[in-house]
Amino acid sequence: MQQLILLIQQFSFIKFQESWFAITFGLSKSNQMKSLFTFTILLFASAVFAQSTLSGKTVDKKGKPIAGANIYIDGTYDGATTDENGQFLFTTTAIGQQTLVASFLVYETTRTVVNVTDFKNQTIVLRESSNTLDAVVISAGTMETGDKARVAVLKPLDIVTTAGSAGNIIAALQTLPGTQSVGEDGRLFVRGGEANETQTFVDGIRVAQPYNATIGNVPTRGRFSPFLFSGIAFSTGGYSAEYGEALSSVLLLNTEDNPDQNKTEISLMTVGLGLGNTQKWNKSSLSINASYINLAPYQAVIPQNVDWNKPFQSLSGESVYRYNFNNGILKVYAAFDSSKLDINQDNINTPNKIRVGINNDNFYFNTSYNGRFGTGWQVVTGLSYGYSKNQIGLDLDNVVNYENAAHLKLKLKKNFSNYFKLSFGTDYFITKFDENFKPNSGTAANTGYNSAIGAVFTEADILFSKKVAAKVGLRASYNNLLDETAIAPRISMAYKVSKNSQFSLAYGDFSQSPSVDYIKYSKWHQFESERASHYILNFQYSKDSQTFRAETYCKAYANLVTYDTPSIAFNSVFTNNGSGYAKGLDLFWRDGKSIKNLEYWLSYSYIDTKREYRNFPTAATPSFVADHSLSLVTKYFITDWRSQIGFTNSFSSGRPYNNPNETQFMNGKTKGYNNLSFNWAYLISQQKILYFSVSNILGTQNVFGYDYARNPDSNGFYNRKEIIPTAYRFFFVGFFWTISKDKKDNQLKNL
Repeated sequence: MQQLILLIQQFSFIKFQESWFAITFGLSKSNQMKSLFTFTILLFASAVFAQSTLSGKTVDKKGKPIAGANIYIDGTYDGATTDENGQFLFTTTAIGQQTLVASFLVYETTRTVVNVTDFKNQTIVLRESSNTLDAVVISAGTMETGDKARVAVLKPLDIVTTAGSAGNIIAALQTLPGTQSVGEDGRLFVRGGEANETQTFVDGIRVAQPYNATIGNVPTRGRFSPFLFSGIAFSTGGYSAEYGEALSSVLLLNTEDNPDQNKTEISLMTVGLGLGNTQKWNKSSLSINASYINLAPYQAVIPQNVDWNKPFQSLSGESVYRYNFNNGILKVYAAFDSSKLDINQDNINTPNKIRVGINNDNFYFNTSYNGRFGTGWQVVTGLSYGYSKNQIGLDLDNVVNYENAAHLKLKLKKNFSNYFKLSFGTDYFITKFDENFKPNSGTAANTGYNSAIGAVFTEADILFSKKVAAKVGLRASYNNLLDETAIAPRISMAYKVSKNSQFSLAYGDFSQSPSVDYIKYSKWHQFESERASHYILNFQYSKDSQTFRAETYCKAYANLVTYDTPSIAFNSVFTNNGSGYAKGLDLFWRDGKSIKNLEYWLSYSYIDTKREYRNFPTAATPSFVADHSLSLVTKYFITDWRSQIGFTNSFSSGRPYNNPNETQFMNGKTKGYNNLSFNWAYLISQQKILYFSVSNILGTQNVFGYDYARNPDSNGFYNRKEIIPTAYRFFFVGFFWTISKDKKDNQLKNL
């Protein structure tokens, strides 16, 4: 083609130079035309006889011939298809240096600059493409959900239709291996780590206050509505260098890019009501939701183990705006929550109950942009801001605290090939915390801190073949409050042993600022970051709606905070001399194939952990850790009844506690914990659902631990009080109505 264009250009040039021929050679008009014709024929013949022949063979990495591959010169029609022996032969009129392209189905396309006159009997090696479905993926320490996950252990619907979760993402995650069910707290405890060791991110941007406010021994809930998220990645350790300030794990929540249609959702529940609306336009969409929760009517009917003055009440709302540019998507999320509760709480150290109340106001803003620019570059950037105000009443004393927290992030990524991807970026955390204690009598006290943490990170994904992959990263951060620099390497590798199974391993160093309970006293004490190193080995099998995971791990803790007083106070002597370890085995089996209409998963965790931290006199297992945990989750679809029913049974062995009547520290063990929950979703019509659930249907009298008196009685015996659930059962009934154009969408995914 290029030679043909050149001939046309030459012919045009000659046509315009006829007079030049006549003057130069003295030719007549007819002789001019004859000479021009002869010259043109000579040029054409020269072009035809100047053809080059290219030949060779196309093979895979093992040297096996590839039949049917397309081999051609880029920008021309010159090429051939390889035969059954991988051989090819074709001619081209192209000259000099040209780009030779070789492509075929599941193999990576190659583009090679060659000299066409010299390309004879050459061998082209094609590598299997990394984009094929059976390519290796790194899975150590991470459990994926959502349609975009290459190997998903759960679907978004599973997260919120788990019996006993009551639409709480955190409660559903507690049925997965590696987690601890701490009923008196409600937050996420992972592999021997405290709840504050897990950070939550929405679209890659941190959430500073992911839980509703509560008081001691009254469990909290996650703040977010389940239906916002299209996928969840729950890391039980060894997570990416992109994330920091978490010793144990990160929870990554990814919001929906685009809703499918306009709709209105109405919820009428025994605990409150909710209203939502989504509007979708050509390039943008807006979702708005509001809810009001009041447990007073419910608790007036159902007996409670707590003496309530004002049961939990909350008013909340959220909005998500999305705009699709030609090369990216912008998301703006904003939410507010105002809640309060007030109880008379038993205290083993006082003859009368102590009145405890809390009013919480929370605002969260998150905006993110994910787009592409230049030649294959991807940019992810965003910022978040969280504000929380707690007004706490302790009898006649009052505590007010404020937290303002922001996160700014920029990440760039480029796929240089199907086998090498590089990302790098920076983020910046800002936190300002103030707390004022105003006693009924005595001196007021003010504590707080200002912290800024800057970090840079880089990470490379390397696919050596469809069977071997690696992720290598490094994170460096500086904390101005602690005047400390931290360097954290991360590495993960995976090896595919068969089409459906693989091994993965991971190693990483992690650091985190001490808890606010400690660091708010940084005016008087100098702290250091707490540290942990993770070692993980994972095996995963996935085929035809069946998934099996086995993972063993070891965590080594260092620089844990210790203090020398019965409780944390400004005059405690703090050090970072604490240490500890956690090691164990997690097993997971999911099956949606063996029994028709039945999906279930089974999780088991074993953990051996000890820490020398807080005011522990010696290394011991913390009170929130159970050695053995077992969960069975079932979902059964009854088509004739237009129903989905589910059972969840959670069991864990006894948790340790310290009995001061014994000489050995943390020698006590509670009885085992067991909770069998049930739910039933009935489709009245396609868009109207009646939903019922009950937790702990067997009425098991679970005990979470014991509070012991600070001082012994006259006989030298320390009395105690059981820590038990606020209620042994929780009943829930709700009516959910969706109004949409297609008259098919419903809220089953939200239940």
